[in-house]
Amino acid sequence: MFKKFIVGKDYQDSRFDKWFKQNVLNLPQSLIEKLIRKNKIKINNKRIKTSYRVKINDVVKIYGIESLKSQTKSKKDKYKPSKKEAAIYSDFVLEDNDNFIVINKPRGIPVQSGTKSFKNIIDILKNTKHFENSKPFIVHRLDKETSGVMIVAKNREYAQLLTSLFRLRKVHKTYIAISYGSVSKKINILKDNLVTYENNKKLVQKAISYLKILKTNNNFSFLELKPITGRKHQLRKQLYNIGNPILGDDKYANKELNKNIKIKGLMLHAYKIKFMINNVKYNYEAKFNDDFSKFVKYNF
Repeated sequence: MFKKFIVGKDYQDSRFDKWFKQNVLNLPQSLIEKLIRKNKIKINNKRIKTSYRVKINDVVKIYGIESLKSQTKSKKDKYKPSKKEAAIYSDFVLEDNDNFIVINKPRGIPVQSGTKSFKNIIDILKNTKHFENSKPFIVHRLDKETSGVMIVAKNREYAQLLTSLFRLRKVHKTYIAISYGSVSKKINILKDNLVTYENNKKLVQKAISYLKILKTNNNFSFLELKPITGRKHQLRKQLYNIGNPILGDDKYANKELNKNIKIKGLMLHAYKIKFMINNVKYNYEAKFNDDFSKFVKYNF
C-alpha cells in the first residue's frame, strides 16, 4: 500500500528531501536515500534521484509509510538542549535579521540529526531566542567535522531564495584548510571528476575549486580554497587526490598520521561567505578556532 501526496506551490523547486521532512516524516537523510534506492518513493509514477527538485502538483507516492513511522523519532524525542547550551550557541550567531541568521558552526556537531547523531545544530537553534517566533530552514550544509560560517533561513520564502542562490552558484564561499605536505606552487585550481553512487548507479561529477597557498613548508600547507561547484566532501577529496589530504580527516587521510600529530578534529573551516539579494551585498566572516591559530603559529 502507498500514501499519495501532492506538492504545493510553496515548495516549487525545493529539494525532495526537504519537502519529505517537512511534509511526510522527519527521517534521517540516509534513510530517505535508502527508500529512494529501493524504489519505495515515486513521483508521477517514476523513480527519482536523491537530487530531484519537486514541482508544483507533483504526485508523490510513498510505499509502506506506516512502517516508516516507527523508524522516526517523535517530537518528544528531538534533541532538547539545556538553557545553558542554547545560550552558548547564541554566542555563535554572527547575524540575526527577520529572514535569516548566520552562525559560526563549531566542528563536531552535525547540521541535522541522523542515524549516528542525535545532538544537532537545528534542534539547538530551535530552542534559542533567535527562533522564538519562527523555525529554522536549512539552505546549505557543512559536514559534521567542518566548522565555520553557515546560513539558516527563518521563513520558507527566504529558504527558497537562498537555496536558489546556492544552486545558481551566486553564493561565494571561502574555506581555509591545513593539509599534509607541501602543495605544489604550480597548482592554483583543482579540477576533478568525483565519483559518487546514487540508486546503486555510479555517477561522475565535475568538481572545481580555486586554491591559494597562504603558507607552506615540507610538512604542511596552509591553504585558502574557493569551491565553484558544491559536491559532497569536495575539498577533502580534491586535496586527497593531489596527495595533500587535510589534517584530522579520518576518511581521506592516514589515521596514524593524525594520531601522531594529535589533531583533535578536521582542519577545514568555512571562513567567508558572500552573496547579493535585491542589490544588497552581504558579507560574513567566521573566525577560525584556537586549534587553527595555534597550529599556524607554531608550524609555519
